[in-house]
Amino acid sequence: MSDLKKLFIKTYGCQMNVYDSERMAEAMAPEGYVVTEDAGEADLVLLNTCHIREKAGDKLYSDLGRLRPLKDARPDLKIGVAGCIAQAEGAEIMRRVPMVDLVVGPQAYHRLPALVRGAGDPVDTDFPVESKFDLLPVRKGKRGPTAFLTVQEGCDKFCAFCVVPYTRGAEVSRPVDRVLAEAQGLVERGVKDLTLLGQNVNAYHGQRDGADVGLAQLIGALAKIDGLERLRYTTSHPNDMADDLIEAHGTQPKLMPYLHLPVQSGSDRILKAMNRKHTAESYLRLIERFRDARPDILLTSDFIVGFPGETDADFEATLDLIRTVGFGMAYSFKYSARPGTPAAEKPELPAEVADARLQTLQALITKQQRAAQDAMVGRECHVLYEKAGRMPGQMVGKSDHLMAVHVTDATGQVGDLVRVKVTGASTNSLAAVPVV
Repeated sequence: MSDLKKLFIKTYGCQMNVYDSERMAEAMAPEGYVVTEDAGEADLVLLNTCHIREKAGDKLYSDLGRLRPLKDARPDLKIGVAGCIAQAEGAEIMRRVPMVDLVVGPQAYHRLPALVRGAGDPVDTDFPVESKFDLLPVRKGKRGPTAFLTVQEGCDKFCAFCVVPYTRGAEVSRPVDRVLAEAQGLVERGVKDLTLLGQNVNAYHGQRDGADVGLAQLIGALAKIDGLERLRYTTSHPNDMADDLIEAHGTQPKLMPYLHLPVQSGSDRILKAMNRKHTAESYLRLIERFRDARPDILLTSDFIVGFPGETDADFEATLDLIRTVGFGMAYSFKYSARPGTPAAEKPELPAEVADARLQTLQALITKQQRAAQDAMVGRECHVLYEKAGRMPGQMVGKSDHLMAVHVTDATGQVGDLVRVKVTGASTNSLAAVPVV
């Protein structure tokens, strides 16, 4: 045990980064590293970054500054930057902060052990020919009841505001059998709830026995795994919704009644400027089809306010779309220019205008979210217990609709899937008791 070294990973951003951080930790395990929650005791610190928002770079360099005293005290401490900022800025990170020992992009982290050992160039931001998934170690050890599983990476959409095509590369789908094998392994280690990940996950087109397999077919194959109780997928693009995937929401019991489908704006003029290639009307028709297939589906979305050129009428169109759909939750952001994207060349709106619009939109979304929570009171649903609650005799988990639920259940155990009756609601969570 004396040969064990400690690894601290800070994860920024999306669920895919959470998945990537887990895989990096697994890649370092054969090198003798165990994960720690304390950066102060680590032998290796990895910052797994996100490049979506304006302040992402500022957060990275601020965190690197906070790590400087640790590096000064222990020069043998290795510090690495991974993820999308690593991909975008590469060697510039080490030029700005010389104490950084290595930089690795999201498509190259299977080569992390070699980088840590000092083999080759300490900056690895290539898009390798080989798949990182083929070279990572088999996942081992007991797991909690929920997990993410990346099935697709990259994006070919080139939305005017987005850096993902530049940091994650073109759309690539993992072979079906590789996905099934990883999912089977996760279930054997205790996972019951699996969320399939991709930058455009519904663009998934994997191969099996020489045939092309879409996301609906992949979900059908995963649903046959004994012990896997729940399936979800995120994040989707409206233009990649196949008929069989919509149908699966009504015919596949293990596919939960939840869909995150970013729309970004309700204005066709702004959607065109964003290069989204869908309209507000086509989005609304899509929502109708999902609700026809699964009437109780809970819908969530993403919105950007203050996009260059957005007028009051454009913003009102977004509010109209929100009122029409009735979202259970949404992520909303004030537009921030990302260097290298087409929209970054356009003049931004005054900050006070964008701020006011964001507050108005978030107030409407919060109202809808609270209504969705309140509508659950008195209803029954299933909750998968993920951890013990703060109160004695309380368990916490997620409902079928991905709502957080606090259940009064003195005998409950992590991993139990329990039918409950909802007794109360707040904006962000529900209270419930088991159905006897």
